[in-house]
Amino acid sequence: MDYDVLIIGSGPGGYVAAIRAGQYGLKVGVIEKDPHLGGTCLHVGCVPTKAYLHYAELYDHFKHSQDFGISHGGLKLDLAKMREEKQKIVDKHAGGVGMLFKKNKVEHIPGYGKLLGGGKVEVDGPKGKKTLTAKKIIIATGSRARLIPGIEPDPERILTNIEILDMTRIPKTMGVIGAGAVGMEFASVFNSFGTKVTVFEMLPRVLPVEDEDLSKEAHKAFKQKGVDIHVDTKVDKIEKTAKNVKLEFTSGDGKKSKLTVEKLLIAVGRAPNTENIGLENTKIKSERGFIQTDEYMRTAEPDVYAIGDVVLGTPQLAHTGSAEGLVAVGHLAGKNPEPINYQLNPNATYCEPQVASVGLTEKAAKEKGHKVKVGKFPFAGNSKASILGAHGGFVKVVVDEKYGEILGVHMIGPLVTELIAEATAAMQAEATVETMMNTIHAHPTLPEAVQEAFNAVEKLQING
Repeated sequence: MDYDVLIIGSGPGGYVAAIRAGQYGLKVGVIEKDPHLGGTCLHVGCVPTKAYLHYAELYDHFKHSQDFGISHGGLKLDLAKMREEKQKIVDKHAGGVGMLFKKNKVEHIPGYGKLLGGGKVEVDGPKGKKTLTAKKIIIATGSRARLIPGIEPDPERILTNIEILDMTRIPKTMGVIGAGAVGMEFASVFNSFGTKVTVFEMLPRVLPVEDEDLSKEAHKAFKQKGVDIHVDTKVDKIEKTAKNVKLEFTSGDGKKSKLTVEKLLIAVGRAPNTENIGLENTKIKSERGFIQTDEYMRTAEPDVYAIGDVVLGTPQLAHTGSAEGLVAVGHLAGKNPEPINYQLNPNATYCEPQVASVGLTEKAAKEKGHKVKVGKFPFAGNSKASILGAHGGFVKVVVDEKYGEILGVHMIGPLVTELIAEATAAMQAEATVETMMNTIHAHPTLPEAVQEAFNAVEKLQING
C-alpha cells in the first residue's frame, strides 16, 4: 500500500483529518485538485466572507463615531483595497496549512482524485495520471453554490459566493435570492457599504433553520437598516441585460412584482461535489448526491469514509466537517472516538446583528415532547452592550422543566458568534440551568447576558 490514509480534498474536513492522522503516526496523502490548500471555506467561503463582514463593521463604527466623541475628516470606501487585504489573510492561512502538512508529515498530492474501488484512487495531476493505493480513504470533496436551473453565474451581473468576493466596485443596488446564512451575511455587508439590498426567500421567514424568535428579530433589524425583505416569495423570472438584472417575483398572496438591480447574488444552498469522483466504482450509497455514512463516517464501501459537506443529513458547516474528520480518523486509527452529537453543533451567522444557536429551538423541543421553560434576556440590559452601542437583540434559553436540562440556546446581538461557545460547552458537559446561574461571570462583559438568560428561566434575572 502507498498510504495508510488517502484523503480527497483539503478543506476544513480534509486538512484537519490529515493532520490528526499524521499526529497518530499514519502515512497520509491529501489529493487536492485546486492550486492551493484549504478548500472553499478558506478561499471563497467562511474566511474571506468574515473578513468583509469585519470591514463592514468597522465602517459602521466610523459612520457613527461622533456619537462616541471621535471626529474624522470623512470616510471613503475602497473595495479593491479590502479585496487585497482579504487575500493576504487567505494566502497566509493557506500557507499555514502547507506548513502544518510538513510538520505532521502529510504529503500534498496535486491533482483530481477519482475512486477506482478496492482501495485504489486515480490521480489526474500535472504530470499525468497515476494510481495510488491506501488502506483507508476519506472523501472530503466539499460543496459548491447551488444554482437556479437555467441561470449561470458571471463576474458582472449574476454572482455566487465566489464572484461576489472579486468585485472591485460597490453596486448601487443588489438582489439576494436566499435568506439563509450566506444571503443574510452578504446582504449585511453591502447594506453597510451603502448598497440598496433586496432579499427574496421562498420560506415564510429569514434564517429559517433558527428559532422563530431569532428570525423575527433579524427580520426587524434588517428592515430598520433599510434592507427590503420579501419572504414567502418566489422569483419567477431572471433576465440578465447589458447593464443590470431584471427580476419578476410573486409574493405569498399572489401579487406579482418586478425589480431591476445591478447585481444579483444566488444564495440558495450548497450542492455536494460528488460527481465524477468514482462513486459508481464502489458500493457507496448516495441520495441527491449526498453520501450515506454511519456514526463513524463510514460509507457502504469497506474502508472508505466521507466527511463534510458531502455527507447526507448533516449541517454543511466548516466546523462540522472538521469534527467529522476527527471522528473518521479516530475510528480508522482504532482510537474509539465518540460519535458526533449533531444537536450540539453550533450555528453562527455573522451578519449584523450576529445570530448564533445550539440545540433545539423552542418549537422543536415541544415537538419532541419536552415540557419546556424559556428564559430570555435583552442586550439592552447588558452594560458591555451599551458600551459597544449595540442595544438590540437577546439571549434565549430553552430548558426541560423537570430537571433543568439545557435543550437549546439562541442568540441575536453583539458578538454572539463568540458567546455561543459557552452555551455549547455547557450542553456538552451536561450542565443544568442551576450550574449556569451559579457560574460567576466577569463584569462588564457580554457573557453576563448569557447568565442572565439562565436566571430568567427561573424569573430571577437581576438586570431585566
